[in-house]
Amino acid sequence: MKRIVASLAALAALSVATLAQAQDKKVMAVSIPAADHGWTGGVVYHAEREAKLLRERYPNLEIIVKTSPDGAAQANALEDLTAQGINALVTLPHNSDELTDPVRQVKDGGVFVTVVDRALSDTSIQDLYVAGDNPGLGRVAGEYFKERLADGGDVVVVRGLPIVIDEERQKGFDTGIEGSKVNVLDRQFGNWSRDDAFKVMQDYLAKYPKIDAVWAQDDDMVVGILEAIQQSNRSDIQFVVGGAGMKEMIKRVSDGDKMVPVDVLYPPAMIATAMDLTAAALFDQNPVRGSYVLDATLVTKDNAQEFYYPDSPF
Repeated sequence: MKRIVASLAALAALSVATLAQAQDKKVMAVSIPAADHGWTGGVVYHAEREAKLLRERYPNLEIIVKTSPDGAAQANALEDLTAQGINALVTLPHNSDELTDPVRQVKDGGVFVTVVDRALSDTSIQDLYVAGDNPGLGRVAGEYFKERLADGGDVVVVRGLPIVIDEERQKGFDTGIEGSKVNVLDRQFGNWSRDDAFKVMQDYLAKYPKIDAVWAQDDDMVVGILEAIQQSNRSDIQFVVGGAGMKEMIKRVSDGDKMVPVDVLYPPAMIATAMDLTAAALFDQNPVRGSYVLDATLVTKDNAQEFYYPDSPF
């Protein structure tokens, strides 16, 4: 009888422990765009990398990383993820307007919502917002131009797309060069595309016999710009500054490449920061609600290795 009672007690204790573990289990869904260009490729890489690290840190945390090719597919993915039962959502929306209502429906189910980079139309839905500093990206680049071209210089600008992010970066750059002798010859949209930026730079090279430097809003465009400069055999262009933290550009900075002396961060690794903070909210009861804007750090030869991810596609 004593053995039976002892066995039943042990079984009951095991059942309670199993139940407690089941109750402690949390599910985090990560909904992000598919890798349709370099930066989003970096987002996918860092999301998967951070998921692995968080699973090791939190044994009771299940993480589902779901990529979507467009806004409609992402909305459907959110519906499917919610049906599976999740405790937290980390999402980088394809399109703010299109994804606001689908995310609202997730939030209405009592889910902790973290939004990354592209703010929703209704920011009251989110518990946490993590993003890069778009005005800061332009300002930091402008301040570098102001210092580097202290005696003056003619520069051209390759903008992104005609959207809010582009305006923020452009205004930041103009703020950064205020009071300097930097003369902006032209500003054209490169659509955050290597090929389009290549064509824009070709136009600039044909139009302007002297260009001292180039600012581009994105490192992907810098690839096309450098190719156009190389093909032109022009020697007047002193340097090109981009932004985002593309590994190729970080490597050039680290190696002391004179054409790419610095870069400005707008890191795709911000998705990892968002996931880390969300996990802390779920398991550690840390107060993380609010907005986190990451610095637009100037990457130089001295600190470039801190931001170099050789295995990342971006």
